[in-house]
Amino acid sequence: MANLLWSVGKVAERCGVKISTLHFYEQKGLIQSTRNAGNQRRYSADVVRRVSVIKAAQKMGISLASTREAFSALPQQRTPTQGDWKKLSSNWRSELNARITYLERLRDSLTGCIGCGCLSMKNCPIYNTDDKLVIKGPGPVLLEQKSNADDTINILLRRIDKAHDLVILGSTKGPV
Repeated sequence: MANLLWSVGKVAERCGVKISTLHFYEQKGLIQSTRNAGNQRRYSADVVRRVSVIKAAQKMGISLASTREAFSALPQQRTPTQGDWKKLSSNWRSELNARITYLERLRDSLTGCIGCGCLSMKNCPIYNTDDKLVIKGPGPVLLEQKSNADDTINILLRRIDKAHDLVILGSTKGPV
């Protein structure tokens, strides 16, 4: 069965992806096919594992470029074995940990000001009056600060509480 060649439709169905996705992966050098006498793509059965690794990496937020780079380290572009997968996934660990930290900060500050400059939240005019945070750079500067996530969250929560108290007491000046 290992020598059996699969049609693009069979691989797509088995992997749960669209045929166009397989074409895209092939164009990006992530998978390889051969052509039969009728010029139709044919894949070896082990491409199913390779596509599964690509999908798993994508679910973890790993870019296709990073996946391609990891695959290029494999001898003769072979499909990753269980041992290879262990090495690949451990190499992505620090990237994943950074992503988790960022997502935790995002999750914990979704209801508060993240310093993006929109000034649309009730607490932003109090905390980020006239978008003073613009000097720190574009985008959600508070969210993307390289400080400890817990410290950032605690600072934001204290400022939100202070803003809330000011609004409740009617001590704010400007839009509420």
